[in-house]
Formats: sequence, C-alpha cells, structure tokens
Amino acid sequence: MEKILVIEDEPQIRANIQEILALSEFETIAAPEGLTGVQMAKDYIPDLIICDIMMPELTGYEVLTAIRQDEVTSTIPLIFLTAQTHRSEMRRGMEYGAADYLMKPFSPSELLRAVTTQLVKREASRRVAETKLDRLRTNISMALPHELYTPLNGILGMSELLADQDHTFSANEVCEMAQIIQTSARRLCRLTQNFLLYAELEVIASNPEKVQQLRKEQKSSFAKSAISSIAQLKAQQAGRDKDLQLDLQNLPLPISEERLSKVVEELIDNAFKFSQPGTLVKVCSWFDGSTFTLHIIDHGRGMTADQVANLGAYMQFERKYYEQQGSGLGLVIAKRLVELHGGVLTISSIPEEQTIVQIIFHRQIHR
Repeated sequence: MEKILVIEDEPQIRANIQEILALSEFETIAAPEGLTGVQMAKDYIPDLIICDIMMPELTGYEVLTAIRQDEVTSTIPLIFLTAQTHRSEMRRGMEYGAADYLMKPFSPSELLRAVTTQLVKREASRRVAETKLDRLRTNISMALPHELYTPLNGILGMSELLADQDHTFSANEVCEMAQIIQTSARRLCRLTQNFLLYAELEVIASNPEKVQQLRKEQKSSFAKSAISSIAQLKAQQAGRDKDLQLDLQNLPLPISEERLSKVVEELIDNAFKFSQPGTLVKVCSWFDGSTFTLHIIDHGRGMTADQVANLGAYMQFERKYYEQQGSGLGLVIAKRLVELHGGVLTISSIPEEQTIVQIIFHRQIHR
C-alpha cells in the first residue's frame, strides 16, 4: 500500500484529502504545518507528498527545498496545493522541483488522477533504477574478478619465481620478470584508480549542488596541448605512432587539463585497443564561434546501436570472442566527466568499419 504524506494547515482540507485517499486504499499520514511535515517525511519516507504552498512556519517552497536537500527524501515526488493561478507561481514551483500542481478547489477525481500519475511515474523510475543496478552488479561480478586476477597472477607468478632459491636466472631473465611485474602492477593500479574515480563521479552526478560547485570551481585548459600530449603518449605505448593523425585547434575549455587528459586517455586507449595496427586513428577539433567539437575516429571493431545504447560501467561486449584488457569503465568515465563539465559525449559507429566519439562543449570561447 502506497504511503502519502499530506502537509496542509487548514484542518478541513487536510481531513478531506485524507478521506479521499483512504477510500482509494492509500495509507495517509498528515502534518498541520511545514516543519512537522519535513520531519515526518524523513521519519516515514512516503511514496508521495501533497503540500500546500501558503503555510506558517515554512512555506511549501521551503518544505520542498528541505526535502530535496536530504538524500533520503530527495527523490520523493511532491504535488503542490495552491489557490494561485498565475503562471509565474507554477513556474516557480517547477523550478524548485515540484512534480505537479493542484488548484484549489479540486475534485476527488482530480486529486486521485494527480496522485496516480505521480505514483506510476515513481514506480517506473524505480524499475529503471533497479534494472541499471542489476546490470551493474552483473557486469561487476563478471568483469571485475577477471580484471583483478589477471594482473595479480602476473605479479604473484613472477615474484614467486624470483623468490624460488632453487632456480638461478640470468640478468636478462630477472629484468624480463621485473618488467612483467611492473606492467601487471600498473594495470592493477589503473583499474583501482578508475574504480575510485567512477564512484566519485557518480556521487557528484547524483547531487545537483555538487555538480554546480564542480563547474564553478573548475579551472579551464587549452585543448591542443592537453589533447596532443596524451594522444602521442598513448600512440607510443601502443606502438602505433604512425597510425595517429592530429588536427587540433588550441582553444580554452571549461575543464581542467587533468580531467581533459583523462577523457582523451580513455577514448584514445579504446581507439587503439579496438583497431588493428596500420589503420588510422584520427583526433581532430574545431570551433565554429559558439561550439567546440572534438572527434576521435578509429576504423576498428565498432559497436552496434544496441551496444551504444546499453553502454554502462563494467560492460564489455562480445568478450567471449575478444580477449581485450580493460574493465569497460574507461568510456563510461570519459562520458561522465564530459557531462559533469557541461559537455556532451556521443558515439556513432558502424560495426567492423568505423567509430566516431564526439565531444561537444556549447560555450562561447574567446580566442
């Protein structure tokens, strides 16, 4: 049974709303003013809140602000009750995050329609969130153990050989073992760093105030120097210096050099990883007066439309056919970083032909 909190200072209106909802088999709790209502929302976690706007102590807007600032109650839909019919009043409520409005006086059918609509939306959002969480759990359970064990096995295997006093190794053999240990350790370190970064970014993305603070405090960077340096490094690491083609403009972007480098690192790493040596990886950018655009293009394995749509953390497609390294986090991290800084990352791909990752910042940039 869905639980509905009614916050209304007029006793008769409050009682009428409770009676209408009870007859439709909703569980109701009620508060005579805003302060009590906010506390009851935290104590009982209702499925929906119906709240008057003009009240003593706290107005409806202040109630909604308090509810949205608390992580426990932030997603509860709220329907405002108001005698005001001005569009500006309604717009103000929507800006605060109200789900709907009911104009006084209202009929029982109007009340029930508004309540049912919001409860259906809440249930749909809950199912979507659960589906995403289940997919993340599945992807983690399938991908993360493999990604952890592979470098760990390299470290343990080589270190055990070196520690075995029954074997004598040449200087070259010891050097090769040390290189394997170092490579495995770096891979494990990168996986750990990406995992922690992903968790950090998801926490920020779930809080609009943290997103605003990030954008306000973030320093800008110059695109050409940040992109070209990391692109050349990744090409060198992949042994594909001749496959890299750069065509970049040097313009300031609303993202730090560290964060921009991380975005480019993950995207170019994928471009080399999923394309064959001898095929071109092109990185180009341009500015048309109001929009900065960056393209990273490879001619490798590509992705289907469904794969692009289902992109998520720890998701690797066709892994049983392709034993590539990586947890699948890189592309998700790059996308989230771009979005948190006000940009847009999109992917267009033709399987077995070409993939274009596009980053756009819609912002006036001065040369």
